[in-house]
Amino acid sequence: MKENKKRNLFNFVFLIVVFGLTVYMVFKGEDIHNIAAVVRTADIRYLFLGIVCVVLFMIGESVIIFHMMRTLGEKVRMSHCALYSFVGFFFSCITPSATGGQPMQIYYMKKDELDVPVSTLVLMIVTITYKAVLVFIGGLLFLFGRDFLAGYLGDYMWIFYLGLGLNIFCVTFMMVLVFAPGLAKWIMVRGLKLMEHFCLLKKKAARLEKLEESMDQYHETAAFWAGHKRVILNVFLITMVQRLILFTVTYWVYRALGLKGAGIVTVTVLQAVISVSVDMLPLPGGMGISETLYLIMFVPVFGEILLPSMLLSRGISYYGQVLISALMTCTAQFTIGRGKIPKEKEKGLC
Repeated sequence: MKENKKRNLFNFVFLIVVFGLTVYMVFKGEDIHNIAAVVRTADIRYLFLGIVCVVLFMIGESVIIFHMMRTLGEKVRMSHCALYSFVGFFFSCITPSATGGQPMQIYYMKKDELDVPVSTLVLMIVTITYKAVLVFIGGLLFLFGRDFLAGYLGDYMWIFYLGLGLNIFCVTFMMVLVFAPGLAKWIMVRGLKLMEHFCLLKKKAARLEKLEESMDQYHETAAFWAGHKRVILNVFLITMVQRLILFTVTYWVYRALGLKGAGIVTVTVLQAVISVSVDMLPLPGGMGISETLYLIMFVPVFGEILLPSMLLSRGISYYGQVLISALMTCTAQFTIGRGKIPKEKEKGLC
């Protein structure tokens, strides 16, 4: 319990520090009044479209969770699946490398009396697919769009390569865990013992048992993958649409500011590049590096109103996402699991 409190405190302090540094970096030497004046001219109708895209992005995951839960025979309500998604996005947005989302989703699924192994399996597949879509998009850009990207990124192409490489490594590692569980288990256990041998970690039998249990879960994932290829394909396609919808937010900001020269494909692809580049970096929501890349890549698109456009784009796609998901997380806290008798107590009453 104490470790959880310390970790939560660290995450909160880390978030505030990164946010403060980002604000300082972005606004240093800028005329706040001019920026505000440009922002006030934005067409509210297009900004509203951007907000709708953010909501659709988050609800997209709930469709996947609902589809997979029903496939696995779990009785679950779509409204609660939506709440699980909002909870996941909120904690992913505020924790480094988005590590807090899934544990909290599992917590609320458990409150809803869903089996933890099933919940873990579903969220594991969601995570793998989520990363795989980024690798797919990044791979297409690497193969067919390097010259296009070089024109916008210039000397910062290495950040895109780094982000793509980290995502490829992450997906490859997870696929090894899924399809070669025996090898993955041996590697992880061996690595843990080496860390204990060199005193990087204290020896704990419970830690080894927990690691072995988590490895067994990947074997269940492999079995599901083999027997439900059509479901996996559906999840991949839904995730692709889900991510592309979020990437269009910057285009709606572009239109809101009265600009028309660049097409939706160009603006969406540039936003996708930022996501591929920062997704695996240990920063809450890619904070700091996302703003930096935006200010580099979108100069030809937004020109003199670059900074106001970034405030609106990031304000909707990230900070708006945090606010909406925070409100829905509060809803989840007051609705999920309320009035239910835990199964253990229910058995005792019979």
